[in-house]
Amino acid sequence: MKKILFQGDSITDCGRPMNDDKYLGFGYPEFVCGEMQYKYGGEYSFLNRGISGNRVTDLFARIKSDAINFKPDYLSILIGVNDVWHEIESNNGVSTENYEKIYSMLIETVLSELSDIKIMIMEPFVLKYTATDSTEEQPQRWNAFYNGVFEKAAAAKRISEKYTLPFITLQAKFDEAAKRIGIESLTIDGVHPSPGGHKLIAEEWLAAFEKNF
Repeated sequence: MKKILFQGDSITDCGRPMNDDKYLGFGYPEFVCGEMQYKYGGEYSFLNRGISGNRVTDLFARIKSDAINFKPDYLSILIGVNDVWHEIESNNGVSTENYEKIYSMLIETVLSELSDIKIMIMEPFVLKYTATDSTEEQPQRWNAFYNGVFEKAAAAKRISEKYTLPFITLQAKFDEAAKRIGIESLTIDGVHPSPGGHKLIAEEWLAAFEKNF
């Protein structure tokens, strides 16, 4: 049985129990698991180690305990929006330069320990909604979110190209779907997906997995 590990922040975490690996939370990892179990039976096992609030620095700090030690066959990573959000809210974000450096270190560390592992990098994304839109107090809030996440997404793509890893595009898919069905059908606040948003992520993840592996 091949092991698939999901890593990231709250978008991946999605209420997963910290002490029971049988449950993946209510987000896209659960959607992916359902589709793949139905299609492949017991060929794959699934593990979610997303933690709400994580930035790339947090992910790197726990990469051995929460990734390498599990010896997964596949590693899926979605990280970046908190590197921007923490800067906007508490001046504790991660610059794009450091995001790219640390993300590269993370990939290199995993590959040095698990030479046969297959890694997929997912694009961070943001939508203009209740948590991200500008306010009287923060008139540039949306611009800060959009530009910051845009920069992180570009850095994540550069990393995927540097290490020849599949890159899962999400921002354009969310933007297209928002025009078709409305933002409220995709996200609860502009950062966290609704069930419809998680369904979108899962579909893009599954398509990339089938194409590349």
